Amino acid sequence: MRILVTGGAGFIGSNLAKRLEHDGHEVTVLDNFFSGGFANLVDFQGEVIAGEHGAAEPCARCEVIFHEASITDTTVTDQLFMMRNNVEGFRHVLGWAARWHARVVWASSAAVYGNLPAPNRLTDKPAPLNVYGYSKLAMERLAKRWAAEHSEVPIIGLRYFNVYGPGEQHKGKFASMIYQLAQQMKGGKRPRIFKFGEQKRDFVSIQDVVECNLGAMVADHPPQAGVFNVGCGKAHTFNEVVAGLNRALGMELQAEYIDNPYAFFQTHTEADITQTRELLGFAPKHTDVAEGIQAYAAAGL
Repeated sequence: MRILVTGGAGFIGSNLAKRLEHDGHEVTVLDNFFSGGFANLVDFQGEVIAGEHGAAEPCARCEVIFHEASITDTTVTDQLFMMRNNVEGFRHVLGWAARWHARVVWASSAAVYGNLPAPNRLTDKPAPLNVYGYSKLAMERLAKRWAAEHSEVPIIGLRYFNVYGPGEQHKGKFASMIYQLAQQMKGGKRPRIFKFGEQKRDFVSIQDVVECNLGAMVADHPPQAGVFNVGCGKAHTFNEVVAGLNRALGMELQAEYIDNPYAFFQTHTEADITQTRELLGFAPKHTDVAEGIQAYAAAGL
């Protein structure tokens, strides 16, 4: 198939684009390189378009659009900047999809849940803690309204939890905590985590995230504007992450506990992936964070 991946120079987008190309699809990447990294595309052979997801169609008709482009910095407080990039950019993508009759698989976020009690279920009332989380909620609502008017193809949103794995190094301080803590430890420093390391996260490997996207692309009867959780379905503490990194890296460094300066910090995220399993065929392989970290280390953490 002809496939467009927006945000294709980013962490998830580049892994997805290269996998799709490997599987024999004709893939075009669109990225403004605001937060993406060119190094992620060195092994990608398809067309790369440097630009914004604006009103003009960036390429010839595609059958599927994977919309991964987004401002993902959760510390951004400029609400207009966040909403213009995430929500209005998505509106343009939906316009292309309507004209092309293309299926859309797009990146939402677990940030829509805020600090709701875990496990996080699709039936929970959203409670985002910052404008990033709200922008994703607004995108979900836009997708639902759009689908009601353009019923030809599905628009499938994936609420990503804490994704980690190869290809995230360009994100710097916005890379996963697994990556950031590993770099601290490899530099001979004690891993710094918020007091007292018992915050829980649903850490999901990039390989599992890519597989879920592929499942959404071929799912037979997904909801017209469905939203699905994408996590491993199990929460792990930051203390467990540090222990897993020590084992994978052959170290014995103790955590350094620091105060948490963020009022919007999520203390426990955990995805209920029941519907993702049932409707998208999602079966995550790395459900134990220690095993996932070991695989990441083997790939060059």
